[in-house]
Amino acid sequence: MGGVEQRFAAELAWADARTTRTGPPTARERSWASVLRLPTADGPVWLKVTTPPTRPEVGLYRLLAATVPDAVLVPLALDEGRGLLLLPDGGSTLADGPRERLAPDLAEAFAAYGRLQRAMAPHRAELVAIGLPDAAPAALDARCAEAVAVTGLPDAEACRAAVAGWARVLATAPAADLVSVDHQDLHPGNVLTSGRFYDWGDAVVAHPFASMLVGLGALARTLGVDPDDRAVRRVRDAYLDVFADLAPHAELVATCTLACRAAVVARALVWHRAVGGEGPYADAARETLATYSAPSPFAGA
Repeated sequence: MGGVEQRFAAELAWADARTTRTGPPTARERSWASVLRLPTADGPVWLKVTTPPTRPEVGLYRLLAATVPDAVLVPLALDEGRGLLLLPDGGSTLADGPRERLAPDLAEAFAAYGRLQRAMAPHRAELVAIGLPDAAPAALDARCAEAVAVTGLPDAEACRAAVAGWARVLATAPAADLVSVDHQDLHPGNVLTSGRFYDWGDAVVAHPFASMLVGLGALARTLGVDPDDRAVRRVRDAYLDVFADLAPHAELVATCTLACRAAVVARALVWHRAVGGEGPYADAARETLATYSAPSPFAGA
């Protein structure tokens, strides 16, 4: 057997009992999870081998597939105890498409994502029980204490005071009763052209608008524009329109701005969970948390 087949012998045996492989696997191995491409007569399938910090993704896929099956890749098989996912091939992503289509396609996709979040909001307790980190407004103080401890942020007290203030406002802001799943890595490469969302390994439970920290930031970076560019605002507004029944648009924008500021806490912990303090991204968690003091880039009207 080759190296990949030796390292993942048990996991491949599990997958081979559930699909008919026609050739050797190839693997992309990371500290947080490994993904193996398995060739079959009907095209590739994907075996994801999670690590303990990202294992809740398996249970999340189960719940997503049961609640919003048209919005995600429905697993061919899963094993929550062992942290294994067998997924169909999802095809191309929005990152593969033409640049001029990215913003309008993301506007449509983020509206669908907002509907997904509203559908998942009644399952908040199940999301937490699965093991997703709780970064909802009521839990932000605890998450911030955790984040400053693991990152060694120098101005820890100032950070905790700022986050505590944001949490109080978010607790009564629009969509506060719709705390839901936050993908936490909602970039164009994780949005399939079929309109489905995948790669949920970074997900947390949070105020729904917190997802826009990565979603809008990735769009701005991909397009090479400022975060308050008109194209970015249009995508934000398409997302917020899903929540238009809750408050006037200006209030939704203000809430989104605040939720994105607070979301750096969960994002810092995602980095720490993925890489710890080692490797080329060793400082990513601290650098992310340190941005709490910067104005939100998504405050444009």
